[in-house]
Amino acid sequence: MELFLELQSKTKQLEISIKQLRQSGTDYAQAEKDYKILLREECLKLRDEGMAIGMIDKTCYGIPSVADARFKRDVAEAVYKANLEAINSIKLQMRLIENQLSREYASNANV
Repeated sequence: MELFLELQSKTKQLEISIKQLRQSGTDYAQAEKDYKILLREECLKLRDEGMAIGMIDKTCYGIPSVADARFKRDVAEAVYKANLEAINSIKLQMRLIENQLSREYASNANV
């Protein structure tokens, strides 16, 4: 009975984690969009100011607003990937509990 309750608890955790993944995925996509738009704007500004094309990308990454947007994007990506790993961990834990339940059921059936 204890394993069954633990399995139910893991199922609830999985549902919560999936909702969090949906939100962190949206946050990641938004951060990626914001970063790409800002990067494009800054690159176009530098081009309009006459900077050599080969130097624009190197220069843009060092502009504080672009660097901040890239940092936010990277953090959002890390959170998204951590949520994915949490889901995978919960799934693994659930499989282990299910296997244990099966073993206990089989041993009780043989008694």
